[in-house]
Amino acid sequence: MGPEAYDYVLPSEQIAQTPAARRGDARMLVQRDAGAPVHAYARELPRFLDPRALVVVNDSRVVPARLRVLHNGRELELLVCDPRPGLSPGQTFRAWVRGAKRLRAGDVVRCGEWVARYVEPDAVDPRARVFCVEAGEWMGALTSRGEVPLPPYIRRPAGPTDEDASRYQTIYAAQPGSVAAPTAGLHWEPEVLAQLDVVRVTLHVGPGTFLPLEAEDVREHKVGAERVELDAGAASRIAAAKAEGRPVVAVGTTATRALESVARAGEIAPFSGTTDLVIAPGFEFKVVDAIVTNFHLPRSSLLMLVCCLGGRERVLAAYAEAVAAGYRFYSYGDCMLLTRAGG
Repeated sequence: MGPEAYDYVLPSEQIAQTPAARRGDARMLVQRDAGAPVHAYARELPRFLDPRALVVVNDSRVVPARLRVLHNGRELELLVCDPRPGLSPGQTFRAWVRGAKRLRAGDVVRCGEWVARYVEPDAVDPRARVFCVEAGEWMGALTSRGEVPLPPYIRRPAGPTDEDASRYQTIYAAQPGSVAAPTAGLHWEPEVLAQLDVVRVTLHVGPGTFLPLEAEDVREHKVGAERVELDAGAASRIAAAKAEGRPVVAVGTTATRALESVARAGEIAPFSGTTDLVIAPGFEFKVVDAIVTNFHLPRSSLLMLVCCLGGRERVLAAYAEAVAAGYRFYSYGDCMLLTRAGG
């Protein structure tokens, strides 16, 4: 149950620094049942799915949530953990802060017309600090002055580019609120989606997605609360698919966590709330039959989730195959289609 169970070796040159020329050009490793993996391209997804499959995507939109602010005449960098409309005077928000040791309760941070006051460390996430908005609507500060919060393994000495602003976003992104892209969705083009029966769920990705597995028992790993929305129409379609025996294919670990979080209540019904679900060994999947997912960091909760769904040995063998075949890894990298172990 330790993090070492989810480790593998990856040459650094296989960490993708830029997206594929076109979204569908990403390679896709197909691992169905117990057969040998098949090498394909993302735009070929429809031919590998059951024609009855219901495909669930996460339509959260990445917010440029990394923001430089002034504090006592010096610059601090905030990564706002829960960016959302309505961050107006009197509202609070949480942020990871580079330079947090300099903050004292009551200190003010500014970004142009936007002002917030530091309140206290977050009670749940020791990395986060709580701020209260004093002036301005802070989503305005983020959208006008913030940066796309690319993960640290994508190196941009001069900061994110215009290409990042468009490509670190799915084409169906609609609901602003994530600090990281649901990266399995970055590969899909309109002509591919048009061939699929697609339904949307929303899970706003928080910075906890970047945290490595550090707990001695991985079942104790925490990612923090993330907001989830499932409307009545989508819930009805997903419930009907399960009742009819149709396979449910989640595009990404975030869609998977959203679906399984909703189902923990015992039924698939409209939902508006938060989840802190970490899928660890022993988890029983109730909704997802297959997943389309990128290749994740070693010792991460995302790789652990994929191993729980597909079987640890089977998944790590597929990763070894992808490494040997020169696949590109992580957010801007390639993807895999994986059926549930025993499914």
